[in-house]
Amino acid sequence: MNVTSNGLQFEVESTGPEDAPAVLLTMGLGMQLVAWPEVLIQALVKAGFRVVCYDNRDVGLSSHLDHLGQPQMLWHFLKSRVGLALKAPYSLQDMAVDAIGILDALDIRRAHLIGVSMGGMISQRMAATAPARTLSLTSIMSSSGAPGLPGPGSEVTRAMMQRPRSGVPQDVVDHTLEVFKLLASPAFPQDFPAYRQHLMAGVQRSYNPPGVMRQMLAVVSDTSRHELLARITCPTLVIHGTADPLVPIEGGRDTARRIAGARFEAIEGMGHDWPPGVARRLADLSIPHLLSVLS
Repeated sequence: MNVTSNGLQFEVESTGPEDAPAVLLTMGLGMQLVAWPEVLIQALVKAGFRVVCYDNRDVGLSSHLDHLGQPQMLWHFLKSRVGLALKAPYSLQDMAVDAIGILDALDIRRAHLIGVSMGGMISQRMAATAPARTLSLTSIMSSSGAPGLPGPGSEVTRAMMQRPRSGVPQDVVDHTLEVFKLLASPAFPQDFPAYRQHLMAGVQRSYNPPGVMRQMLAVVSDTSRHELLARITCPTLVIHGTADPLVPIEGGRDTARRIAGARFEAIEGMGHDWPPGVARRLADLSIPHLLSVLS
């Protein structure tokens, strides 16, 4: 379905009974709602929840803000390294307001928030600034954004900044698959031929590289989020992989440290992806957390 929020159009999918407690899933950088593992969605529904996932602004079938132009990310990264202020076309706080508006459009008063990577950052901001709308927070493979935390290694950084050989779907999928191999969980096997097919379906659904760059700039310019985390009062679970090469585990530990009462769970051998084994582990950790809030 398509809903209006914050003056934009958002593609939304809702699974499970409409009168069940809602779980809002917010995806990471450049990823579409179809990237959520079906095993996680079905586990949440089986546990008695209504699961709502959506395409963030600038990806998938939601509004593409092409009139804002494409940021020159290399220049912005250089500016951030020397401490210069960055001006993004929109912020992660704007994207948190998007999420609140999606709940409004679906007539959902409060929801459990689950976010991965950039989606965790958006969910953190929503929990901090809209506590009346938040039942709980689960932040996965994300970070507090605090200064001094380690970042991705040089190989991952180079791969993230490179572009496919062309915009032909096959070249896009080949490039994306090579990036995900660098992010893969060493302890949880991924069926890469099947994942290639999944990536192809996503590219055919929507492909908007400038939008991903605008999202990336929103992440890089979000330098004050760590100062907000002390305002989060809802039950919080922070999950992170010990082998995450994109967002090192220190970012997850720091997030939990800054939120009163937060519980931290490290998954041994998990990287920055969600093959079936990781998805099942995420369900095993997050569902008891959500149920404990209801009880």
